[in-house]
Amino acid sequence: MSISKFVGLDVHKETIAVALADDGRTGEIRFYGTIPNTQDSIRRLVARLSSPDVALHFCYEAGGCGYGIHRQLVDLGAECSVIAPSVMPRKPADRIKTDRRDAMTLARLLRSGELTAIWVPDEAHEAIRDLIRGRRQAKHDLVAGRQMLLSFLLRHGRKFAGRSNWTKAHWRWLGEQAFDAPHQQFVFGESIRRIEEAQQRCDRLDAMLVEALPYWSLAPLVQALQALRGVGLIVAATLVAEIGDLGRFDTPKQLMGWLGLVPSEASSGARTRRGAITKTGNREARAMLVEAAWSYRLPAREERRYRARVEGLPDEVKAIAWKAQVRLCQRYRMLAASGKPLPKVITAIARELVGFVWDIGRRMQPA
Repeated sequence: MSISKFVGLDVHKETIAVALADDGRTGEIRFYGTIPNTQDSIRRLVARLSSPDVALHFCYEAGGCGYGIHRQLVDLGAECSVIAPSVMPRKPADRIKTDRRDAMTLARLLRSGELTAIWVPDEAHEAIRDLIRGRRQAKHDLVAGRQMLLSFLLRHGRKFAGRSNWTKAHWRWLGEQAFDAPHQQFVFGESIRRIEEAQQRCDRLDAMLVEALPYWSLAPLVQALQALRGVGLIVAATLVAEIGDLGRFDTPKQLMGWLGLVPSEASSGARTRRGAITKTGNREARAMLVEAAWSYRLPAREERRYRARVEGLPDEVKAIAWKAQVRLCQRYRMLAASGKPLPKVITAIARELVGFVWDIGRRMQPA
């Protein structure tokens, strides 16, 4: 009969604090020591703790060091969980925090089963997610550069009279602007250059994403999610990359709660009080859903570009997408007519859209 031994790792860039908890409710919890954060040190740690009658269970908090330790421990035959720091049980009166105490707390909570493990992507999935996050950062840089240029022009009384910015007419207008002071002209030129470089970076990352998607195991799910109105390639790829395996959610409500789109609640006794959405979980996936929800303010329809996008998808996926259009467009009209604020209406539409995302994900599980 094997004995379980629970190992808590407080992981940092250079070091790892290690604590051990013996099996059983009253088993000893002790600090093992601090080791360098290297593959050789981790390999030696597993070798020292391993024995034929001992089953090792490791855990550490998710952070900047990524999933390399998890993958190495799994390859070495040990069980390892990556813990979500946001749901770690903490005592309000505990005001002392050290690496030693953190490692011992992890070992104790792992033994008692009070930790919540996150889903760990494989290396291919993590590569796609890094690509999408890099593209998103480049997009933020582009938006920031545009905003800085517009603010600079507004301070100097330069206002574009056209209908919208960043059109061909707007770029022609920018080319006609000139400043008397050479330093201001230099700042203006550098701002233009920053925007052009950011746009080129976005274009390169978009092209790389299109090239990488066909080789991804979840590419069929990305294609299927584009059947939903408002969900294009970037939105679908971001949702799949950030959420990961949709099969781990048994119900749509679990996915809604994970995304932080459910109302917060502070009820006690006969009093029931619900507040704003919790905003837990992945912020970028939630933002993509809210962005997609805006398209349902218009009547349900299937335009030419949409039909070309869904060509070749299974009929059941198309049926789910059309059902989503009919329901959510009607839902938007009802909520808007009731006088609810528009942000609340869009949030409610995004929450219901999650149910259709979950339904499509359940039918498009990768082989």
